[in-house]
Amino acid sequence: MTDSKYFTTTKKGEIFELKSELNSDKKEKKKEAVKKVIASMTVGKDVSALFPDVVNCMQTDNLELKKLVYLYLMNYAKSQPDMAIMAVNTFVKDCEDSNPLIRALAVRTMGCIRVDKITEYLCEPLRKCLKDEDPYVRKTAAVCVAKLYDISPSMVEDQGFLDQLKELLSDSNPMVVANAVAALSEINEASVSGHPLVEMNAPTINKLLTALNECTEWGQVFILDALSNYCPRDSREAHSICERITPRLAHANAAVVLSAVKVLMKLMEMLSDETELVNTLSRKLAPPLVTLLSAEPEVQYVALRNINLVVQKRPEILKHEMKVFFVKYNDPIYVKLEKLDIMIRLASQANIAQVLGELKEYATEVDVDFVRKAVRAIGRCAIKVEPSAERCVSTLLELIQTKVNYVVQEAIVVIKDIFRKYPNKYESIISTLCENLDTLDEPEARASMVWIVGEYAERIDNADELLDSFLEGFHDENAQVQLQLLTAVVKLFLKRPADTQELVQHVLSLATQDSDNPDLRDRGFIYWRLLSTDPAAAKEVVLADKPLISEETDLLEPTLLDELICHISSLASVYHKPPTAFVEGRAAGVRKSLPARGVTGEESVPQATVIPNQESLIGDLLSMDIGGGAPNTSGPAPAPASNLDLLAGGLDVLLGGGPEPTPAPSTTGLLGDIFGVAAPPASFVPLKQCWLPADKGKGLEIWGTFSRQGGQPRLEMTFTNKAMQPMTGFAIQLNKNSFGIYPGGALSVGAVGAGARVDAPLPLATGGPVQRMEPLNNLQVAVKNNIDVFYFACLIPAHILFTEDGQLDKRVFLTTWKEIPAANEVQHTINNLIGTADTIAHKMSLNNVFTIAKRNVEGQDMLYQSLKLTNNIWVLLELKLQPGNPEATLSLKSRTVEVATCIFQAYEAILKS
Repeated sequence: MTDSKYFTTTKKGEIFELKSELNSDKKEKKKEAVKKVIASMTVGKDVSALFPDVVNCMQTDNLELKKLVYLYLMNYAKSQPDMAIMAVNTFVKDCEDSNPLIRALAVRTMGCIRVDKITEYLCEPLRKCLKDEDPYVRKTAAVCVAKLYDISPSMVEDQGFLDQLKELLSDSNPMVVANAVAALSEINEASVSGHPLVEMNAPTINKLLTALNECTEWGQVFILDALSNYCPRDSREAHSICERITPRLAHANAAVVLSAVKVLMKLMEMLSDETELVNTLSRKLAPPLVTLLSAEPEVQYVALRNINLVVQKRPEILKHEMKVFFVKYNDPIYVKLEKLDIMIRLASQANIAQVLGELKEYATEVDVDFVRKAVRAIGRCAIKVEPSAERCVSTLLELIQTKVNYVVQEAIVVIKDIFRKYPNKYESIISTLCENLDTLDEPEARASMVWIVGEYAERIDNADELLDSFLEGFHDENAQVQLQLLTAVVKLFLKRPADTQELVQHVLSLATQDSDNPDLRDRGFIYWRLLSTDPAAAKEVVLADKPLISEETDLLEPTLLDELICHISSLASVYHKPPTAFVEGRAAGVRKSLPARGVTGEESVPQATVIPNQESLIGDLLSMDIGGGAPNTSGPAPAPASNLDLLAGGLDVLLGGGPEPTPAPSTTGLLGDIFGVAAPPASFVPLKQCWLPADKGKGLEIWGTFSRQGGQPRLEMTFTNKAMQPMTGFAIQLNKNSFGIYPGGALSVGAVGAGARVDAPLPLATGGPVQRMEPLNNLQVAVKNNIDVFYFACLIPAHILFTEDGQLDKRVFLTTWKEIPAANEVQHTINNLIGTADTIAHKMSLNNVFTIAKRNVEGQDMLYQSLKLTNNIWVLLELKLQPGNPEATLSLKSRTVEVATCIFQAYEAILKS
């Protein structure tokens, strides 16, 4: 007999009947009653009134009955918290049962009951179960810790469960290790602070790699995901991890394969200097990715979305595997479209003939959406692989000759892009395109055709007639077509003014007087005024050279791509969106990013080219008005100055304004200026670094550094155009940062021709929007030009923020040093120091670090110095150095010790310059 009988409708007084059956002395009757209760609960009936009676059934040796009662408890404990406490004693008792299944069941159920009152009683049984002799109980308890952390993070930390979990990583049973890793990973991602609570180290990683071979497939996934968050100390360790993970690529489970791919992709970034090893790994990655495409369509789709990311990051991995992405007749449409996209990404001069043959075949399919994509793909090939452009155009013309309406329309759209990419090369085919003018009914195709007619009006004898035919139904056209018609007619007039005056007046009248579309109306008025006041200017504006279109316009933004590589084999890699875009709250986890190429765990100081992983990088920079005015810095007035707290009031002052002490008067005053005293020597300027490499900037390379001149910080940049086309329309925007820095003027970069280089100094202002960054001196930058918007990050050398009024009076210095608690003192050792106390004091004074006093104590020179940052944070310094000894000790005191690292780095850089 099946269990369906429990779901059948029952007689009147059902709850009463169940109540009496639950209290029956017969075990079988009691079990049947609990099954009926669970069945009612499953179909949505409210059986919470039976709570006390069901709880009474817990006292049983029957495992099946106990499971059913626990299931009921999990469902109703939240609505009956007071009554749920009745079950606590039984839970505690079951946690000490001789049967490991019952012990595990009890601790699992207690973890699932999300009632604060019960969690207090859970700690002791959970602690015992984490040390249980049976591995099944231990692995269940490990997961329970993660559930408990979700309910009460403070309790897990206070009770020492994190340490116990960490001990389980050394467990002899691989499944216990896997569950401990899974629990720790979940706790780290849910961490309120945003930082991992438990850091992985080399010995722990070694234990995980040992357990990897003996785990179940899902255990392996947990361990591999944990390994992907670990940063090896050096390339040798990274190499060792790669060797031990590579066998996972041959696993039968697709999730294990993709998790292994994720770890290897991350480690390959660190091993980029070891070309031979990276090439070997690339060859090993190809077969498992190809094998995933022989699975069922749903798995194929997930694999293809992940492969798309891999190909964008490292196309060399699959460059010889083009054939596996050829579309099969029975592939679902979603698989076909994804394969098509990857084919274009892998297209190169070596395989373009093969690809074009396939695409031409696809263009004759019956699926309209797929055919459209195939035709567009031919156009993308022409733009991407220049030597193949002629073959692609011939193929498109053949497709136009088929006279299939939707094929013709897609072909015209992509031919417009080909004309943009290769001007004055394929215009001979325009007559063929014009023959199909009457068949066009889609807005994009009509707009493309109008653009072609307007752009090449001087080569089309009847261009005015063609455009006039479009104007007959002007008001019925899509806005996109109307805008193109307006521009095309104005272009025609500027090229052939004699015989098109009536046409241009007609279209301007339609656009400005008869249209409700504000975009169309505004453009019409602009053209009208330009033509009536200065036709020469109109010609320069409307007939200006068009920037060449980029070959890969659909590539993911590099920072987003790096983040998605870190999320391979998760939903983020299928959606091609970061977790924060579709998961709210803490569940989105800590933002991840690939390490900079060649950087391992020991290199703690980040390089300037590393894109950091702030939440704000995508959000804030993308929403900024690039090239807009200075930010609004209005806000509450600063607090009045106080003699009692000279060095500001903690970290909150770091994030905007604070009291300021009265500095000592400057040693060079007005007389020096009047009598033309020479300007002091320049302050230290670090060497320029590559902030945006040409391969990430679509041909734009940016080198830069920072300086301080005339009491103002400056950004010194060099723009190099390594593309084949000119770059124009430059603008810059800085993200919110710890010191409120923003552009103090516009970026003065004109057109940068192909192969040209332009220096562009940019004055910086302080007092803009503030956001705490990590590291503190991190600055995120967006640069826009006619091609795209590019993002990079760099580190601000702190000395450019040292102000000229940072010299304290001796007495004020002494009083303040004593007032700042000892806990706010940080020490730093400077090695390989060259110079005497006097030369050091002079060098530092040029960079606004002022020496207040100098002493000699027991053969040691002591320099006492002060400096002030642009956001009114004061810093006091004591430098101890011994003549002839290259090692010195720098002590720092400030109410805001978070700035210490930046100050130490800047101080050392100045001394060694």
